[in-house]
Amino acid sequence: MYEFLDYLVGDVMTKSPIAVSPSTTLRAVASLFERHDFNGVPVVDEDQRLLGVMTKLDLLKAFRFTDESLFPRYEEIMERNVETVMSRVAQSVEPTEHLTRVLEKMVDNGCKSFPVVEWDRVVGIVAREDILAALERASRGEPVAKDREDSGSAAN
Repeated sequence: MYEFLDYLVGDVMTKSPIAVSPSTTLRAVASLFERHDFNGVPVVDEDQRLLGVMTKLDLLKAFRFTDESLFPRYEEIMERNVETVMSRVAQSVEPTEHLTRVLEKMVDNGCKSFPVVEWDRVVGIVAREDILAALERASRGEPVAKDREDSGSAAN
């Protein structure tokens, strides 16, 4: 199990994750969530810089009953852009961050995943499932990826 102490985000992250632009419609994001069973996706600009995240909870927020909208119209809301409801303050991690720290962040904040950012660009995503799989591999005594051991840096 000590092997887990050596695991980095870059060892387990999903590389080049699906991301959306701020102008993506809520309908398109809902379809993406359903098709891939995602809970959220990074929202990026044309240079892949992280602007925020769009989660299922954010999607639900679009349907809140307010004084201005006592009866939200489903079709109208689904045509709105992601930027109208996305979470603009997105926690992210770096590929070189130790999984032990990311595990703590997930537990402390109740997050299901984090965008992985390197040089201001989204390069991956790390989810609860990735950390659980790494814990299982570490319990079998599996060391970090061989290519990272050879190169001295996280896998990209």
